[in-house]
Amino acid sequence: MMRPFLRVLTPVFIMLMAVLLSGCGEQFIVLDPKGPIGESQKDLIYFSTILCAVIIVPVLILTAVIVWRYRDKPGSKASYKPNWEHSTKLEITWWSIPIVAILILAIVTVKYTYALEPSKPIESAKAPITIQVTSLDWKWLFKYPEEDIATINYIKIPEDVPIKFQLTSDTAMNSFWVPQLGGQIYSMSGMAMTLFLQADEQGSYYGSGANFTGKDFAKMTFKVDATSEEDYKAWVDEVKATSPALTMEGFEKLTEPSTSDVQLFSSFPEGLFQKVVMQYVNGGGGAHQHHGSSEAEATGTTDTEAAPADTTESHDHNASNTDSNTHAGH
Repeated sequence: MMRPFLRVLTPVFIMLMAVLLSGCGEQFIVLDPKGPIGESQKDLIYFSTILCAVIIVPVLILTAVIVWRYRDKPGSKASYKPNWEHSTKLEITWWSIPIVAILILAIVTVKYTYALEPSKPIESAKAPITIQVTSLDWKWLFKYPEEDIATINYIKIPEDVPIKFQLTSDTAMNSFWVPQLGGQIYSMSGMAMTLFLQADEQGSYYGSGANFTGKDFAKMTFKVDATSEEDYKAWVDEVKATSPALTMEGFEKLTEPSTSDVQLFSSFPEGLFQKVVMQYVNGGGGAHQHHGSSEAEATGTTDTEAAPADTTESHDHNASNTDSNTHAGH
């Protein structure tokens, strides 16, 4: 008597165990967004899950009912139809429902894909703060060009202010991810990607490299502290007054494969981001850039600083960042 129950319930138990173990000791921080981009991505996750459940749940229930009702047992009263092979009503039902669901999901996904384009600025009355991100083995270098400070494995930002991340990689491709603020976007050698994020409230948020890059890739984590604008400005002043400068020799040391604790620097070499982006280009002839990024963004120049003459040739590349990858950026 117990065998039929076990056969039906075993797959259910396996799926339940997988769900419970996947969250063991961790919060589902992706579903606890603290910014407008993360909030929109959470809505898309919920919508997609509910839409898929409309199909999956009835199918699982019907599977269990059919297995139980039509099992081989003595005295079974289930109708026996050896010549039955087609039902127009059933065919229309089980084909039309998934087709309609896929069309709805496709329309909604396309809408969110365009709305969450990584390089699309976040609407705000406040000017964005630029942070240049360089993935190293196995650490993250963050440079604040407007404040002329830099950090290793640590970011501090003011709440309710858009953050414009410009990303590249010194060596292997990695994936920059702050789950509660937004989706992943790749950092790649010879390319300058752009990602806009924002924290809507103060707090500390987990960040990591979400791409396998060697033996210590799991240690490529960093913390993002969102504070008030006053605390942010005070932190910048403190870093400039008490921290050492990052020299080219120091940067070369950072590029060596190793892990690192949090480090703060009161300044960094001018044009460092551009140097990293251009390092693999023959003769420094041009930088590949993510669509939506201007030439000045790709080369690290500002409105008042003209780009060097040998960086006029650039190529637009659309980066497909779907990983959750629903989108690796927004």
